[in-house]
Amino acid sequence: MKKMTIYEPAMCCSTGLCGVSADPELLRISTVLSKLEKNGVKVERYNLTGAPQEFVKNREINALISENLENLPVTVVDGEIVLTKRYPTNDEFRTFLELPAGLIGEKEGTATKVKVRRAGSGGCCCGGKC
Repeated sequence: MKKMTIYEPAMCCSTGLCGVSADPELLRISTVLSKLEKNGVKVERYNLTGAPQEFVKNREINALISENLENLPVTVVDGEIVLTKRYPTNDEFRTFLELPAGLIGEKEGTATKVKVRRAGSGGCCCGGKC
């Protein structure tokens, strides 16, 4: 099985789905990764704020972000950088991981904007530190 790792920019929580409104792209990525995990496909996901050591340990990622943080997110498959500056599309997930077409299930562009509110947190799941 292919091994995928996604290195993400700094976010206040592990998924980036906090605050008063969630980024539809981060919502799509979280949904895809959840579906993959339910089907036995594990994708590692590292956020620059939550796992900075992972960025330091990987020389290629370290060099890439030293050039420009705008290169994030970065997708790595079996140790090779396959995508920078954006998240994989659903079709790219299927291709990169050699998955059957129905595993992820939904078509591209079906994500909708979702507002997430958490009571008592000032609109942020990180105690107002967003």
